[in-house]
Amino acid sequence: MTYKLIRLHNHSIHDQLLMEEHLLRHETDNYILINSGSSPAIVLGISGKAPELVHLDKLPPSIPLIRRFSGGGTVIVDEETVFITFICNKSLHAFTPYPEPILRWAASMLQPATPNLELRENDFVIGDKKCGGNALYIKKDRWLIHTSFLWNYSPHHMQLLKHPPKTPPYRAGRSHDEFLCKLSDFLPSKDAWIEDLTQSFDKSFIIKHLSFPLIKFH
Repeated sequence: MTYKLIRLHNHSIHDQLLMEEHLLRHETDNYILINSGSSPAIVLGISGKAPELVHLDKLPPSIPLIRRFSGGGTVIVDEETVFITFICNKSLHAFTPYPEPILRWAASMLQPATPNLELRENDFVIGDKKCGGNALYIKKDRWLIHTSFLWNYSPHHMQLLKHPPKTPPYRAGRSHDEFLCKLSDFLPSKDAWIEDLTQSFDKSFIIKHLSFPLIKFH
């Protein structure tokens, strides 16, 4: 089982999403992407309605609204968000390529380097608080899951997001601050965690490490 691993830093979420969509639709290899250091942005799922999800009257010009090609909820990201993406051929794995099995598999790949991480409904949590949001795209022969992990976050930025009309039952009406947690409260170093993830992937797969330049897909 071979994956090409792409490590990115200071790569905007806009450019990352363009890269992911290209790799999903136009390549046939399997990929893992790890990115941190994106400039701030609000990312909506393919069907998300900005007026229902974002306080547009409070949104500064420096924070763009971006619509990704996958489903899932709305997130605000910044330099302290860590993105992890798996792009796979369906034939690579024995499990049925439906959302729940993909989420369970992704959790199992992340748990060795992330103590106490659990899958709860469609989220990654520690205890009863969310630390990572997931979005998926499943096509005829390939699928993708990308996760936005909160290494840290700005409460001020979180206030730009409205309480979404649909929430998982375990949220139980909690505000963003009550519902979310930071990985930095549980792990000593972002760089060390990313390195631990990389080493864990090296043990699970045949990994080809790519030195990837900052390029844009259009």
